[in-house]
Amino acid sequence: MSVLKIENLSYTYNEGLPGETKALDNINLDIEEGSFVGIIGHTGSGKSTLISHLNGLTKPQTGRILLDGKDIWKDYSDIRQVRFNVGLVFQYPEYQLFEETCYKDIAFGPKNMGLSDEEVDKRVKMAARFCGVSDEMLAGSPFDLSGGQKRRVAIAGIIAMMPKVLVLDEPCAGLDPEGRELILSQVKNYHQQTGSTVILVSHSMEDIANYADKVIVMRQGQIYKFAPTEEVFQDAENLAKMGLGIPDVTKVFLKLREMGLDIPTDVYTIPYAVKTIIKYKKAKEEAKNA
Repeated sequence: MSVLKIENLSYTYNEGLPGETKALDNINLDIEEGSFVGIIGHTGSGKSTLISHLNGLTKPQTGRILLDGKDIWKDYSDIRQVRFNVGLVFQYPEYQLFEETCYKDIAFGPKNMGLSDEEVDKRVKMAARFCGVSDEMLAGSPFDLSGGQKRRVAIAGIIAMMPKVLVLDEPCAGLDPEGRELILSQVKNYHQQTGSTVILVSHSMEDIANYADKVIVMRQGQIYKFAPTEEVFQDAENLAKMGLGIPDVTKVFLKLREMGLDIPTDVYTIPYAVKTIIKYKKAKEEAKNA
């Protein structure tokens, strides 16, 4: 069942002026409810412009966005509710923190939804738990936290609104590997436990390979491919030619293929690589003993 549908969406910056730039060119997408979708593409490929349309931050110049089958711009008064249902986490969301305590920051969204104090408290604690925000952190100032901790508080503020669709624009930018893994594992846990739809924009192919079920590949404002993750990485050679940083493990298997080994090149995670090597080794032993 579709939760978000994008029909014939195009958008041009500085339309009719010098420096006119076509950011999106006739985009058509159908995002299934409960899916975990990754978006990849070069800087300038249209990723950020696309997601800014999903919760009404940017209004389509042509085409439309459907949420649960309803055009989000059909009635302007509905846009506020759309933004509660499609939660958007910007790059470096910690810069949006402003309250005197983390609790108040996370509670800001639910309070603006008009919820009771009891429901707000319930949602703050739920979101804090999903994002690894301790009781001690909740009581303290967000400005006393590390960068990674601030990031988790900011994401919790969006999760506390319990959006049907959670959109994250490079949520791990600038974090070390440990911080990156912590945030993405928490987002995946949230996805699995709530059944919410997650859309993750990332420059890291490893992140997309490890967490996304389906992947949107964007190029020059258009959709180059939208398919299950394993199918996207079957096209690893073309992705590499496009200048996209394919996972290191995929690079290894492409090199092994070049060296003459009869192995697949759609290997994109370490567990998959281990299984593939074991299977290859077993086949070689069976052929040798035949």
